[in-house]
Amino acid sequence: MCDWFCLRVSFKSTTSKEGYGLHLKTMKTLVFSVLAVTSLFLITALQAQQTPNQDRLPAPIISTDYYQDGAPNPEKVELGKLLFFDKILSGNKNIACATCHHPTLATGDGVSLGFGEGAHGLGQDRQQGGSIEEVVHERVPRNAPALFNLGAKEFTRMFHDGRVEVDSLGYYEGGFITPAKWKLPKGLDNVLAAQAMFPVTSPTEMAGQKGENPIADAISLNNAAGPQGAWALIAQRLQELPEYVDHFEAAFPGDVQQPEDISMVHVANAIAAFEAVAFRADNSGFDQYVRNERELSKEAKKGMDLFYGTAQCASCHSGKFQTDHKFYGIGMPQIGPGKSDGSDATYWRETGQKAFVEDFGRGRVTVRDEDQFKFRTPSLRNVALTGPWGHSGAYSTLEDVVRHHLNPEKALESYQVDPYALPSIDKAAETFSDGPRLKHRIISQDRLEGFLVRDTWVLQNPSLKEKIAAANELTPVDLTDQEVNYVLAFLESLTDSTSLDSNFQIPQHVPSGLPVD
Repeated sequence: MCDWFCLRVSFKSTTSKEGYGLHLKTMKTLVFSVLAVTSLFLITALQAQQTPNQDRLPAPIISTDYYQDGAPNPEKVELGKLLFFDKILSGNKNIACATCHHPTLATGDGVSLGFGEGAHGLGQDRQQGGSIEEVVHERVPRNAPALFNLGAKEFTRMFHDGRVEVDSLGYYEGGFITPAKWKLPKGLDNVLAAQAMFPVTSPTEMAGQKGENPIADAISLNNAAGPQGAWALIAQRLQELPEYVDHFEAAFPGDVQQPEDISMVHVANAIAAFEAVAFRADNSGFDQYVRNERELSKEAKKGMDLFYGTAQCASCHSGKFQTDHKFYGIGMPQIGPGKSDGSDATYWRETGQKAFVEDFGRGRVTVRDEDQFKFRTPSLRNVALTGPWGHSGAYSTLEDVVRHHLNPEKALESYQVDPYALPSIDKAAETFSDGPRLKHRIISQDRLEGFLVRDTWVLQNPSLKEKIAAANELTPVDLTDQEVNYVLAFLESLTDSTSLDSNFQIPQHVPSGLPVD
């Protein structure tokens, strides 16, 4: 203001032709300067309005973010693919890793809580059979987690509760904290390989029940790692198949020179190598935007600003893969049989069936009360494809799970189970004692009713549901319906189009000769 006033006074007081020309030149210079500064200010303000959280966006994902710079030994990857789809790893040879983590189902199984060992088929079409061998003893207690980008080095914890993780303190010789503790064999390449050791030891998922096969029998004796343990028995099956022996020798040159050298560690390392390559998903619209290769849609960009701003999503879903890898209580509804946690005996008394029905999440790993009902922040890569959502698969639409985050306690209170996402059970098996032996039978119709109410027992028990609500750490966030749609548009932008059609990952046959799902 002073410059304009002084210039104006000086201009009026000047009567000479030289003075007039001088001040006219000065005025032009000043006008151009003001216009330039104003334009720069407007451009900066406009950019800030368009991307107010640009500084919070992660750096682009690059190959060095992954093990072996994203290019593990191709022979190991090929072997891992065969093993991932081969049912020979399961106790009764009737289920593979791919059954619950299928490429055509976004590396999950497409249902809230699936049927593991005993059933047949995929996803919503997975059914039980008529014989006792084709009937499940329970649902898998947690939703099958997606496998996208787990070959990235920053993923140091596996499973919803993080029960397999890198041992940063060097407490265990194997390098990882796992349910096997000091019995975990050495030589695992990474935490993803360590994770692959455990689904085969679960009676519900892959091992089967005691009395059905030697692997299940070993697990019932808590013998996974011994000379005749479950892992050794699985390796022996592979040692007997010449085609597999050839693959192991090619994938592990110098380490596997004869069939007897094959171990479960080799199996896990190969599966991890395959998963790291096959399920890498980092070329979404958002990735291309971060790399300055394209623009997002107007809706997705507004959603991104909300995600990294007032909606507070990035408080937990931060970093390159939209996860901080920590554990939080967010009041997520629990459906299904739980993980036998807690001491509430109301279900037991009501039905006569011996079971505790809660799932303490991280608390069952750390054995700390303050960690109960906390679960790992999932990565949001391909999140639009990976439903149902939540550690129990409680929500069957992406919008519903987003709205849950906005007010968890209110959402928990009004939650209703979606029957479509929770496949019905018309029969179930149970174990009983026949003298010194354990046998299995299909439970009677009246006991089946008691078995089925376990799926919703926690939600129907006010005191148990209140414990989940009390563990919630999220404060309510107010978003309009339009803003929710913007956030959904941004989440859609995290989809890598190469993950939409993964049929090419499925081998035509596997060395065991067993059918491929």
